[in-house]
Amino acid sequence: MTKISINNLVPDFEADCTGDSPFKLSNFKGKKLIIYFYPRDNTPGCTQEGKDFRDNIAKFTALNTVIFGVSRDSIKVHEGFIAKQDFPFQLISDKEETLCQLFDVIKMKNMYGKQVRGIERSTFLIDEEGILLYQWRKVKVKIHIEEVLQKLSEFS
Repeated sequence: MTKISINNLVPDFEADCTGDSPFKLSNFKGKKLIIYFYPRDNTPGCTQEGKDFRDNIAKFTALNTVIFGVSRDSIKVHEGFIAKQDFPFQLISDKEETLCQLFDVIKMKNMYGKQVRGIERSTFLIDEEGILLYQWRKVKVKIHIEEVLQKLSEFS
């Protein structure tokens, strides 16, 4: 599968998702999308990142933008995470790492002195026609939501 790049069409894809139906990129024509990848549900950084998106949902909605989070956690774990944190957006399960490969977010990381494969916290902004407008790599949670909202307003 080809990796995505800025100013190019993101290939249409379908993925397991919380909610009533699978995620399909082409179902969101006419809306901007924020797709954010994070390492794992119920961990401090990932929880804070999700809360930051949750707490700013009205701003994203006003900018015609839909949010989806992606990790390798199962749908069942995602559903619990959504319920516990009251997230107003859906989470995509990428257990097979198909989307992680497409968006090139699987990296070797140091964890407790060992090299492990994991998701590099990353966010992608896709326009109403499915074109990748912007990407954030090696995201720092503390300042990320402001960066995303600023960039999104520049494209609106």
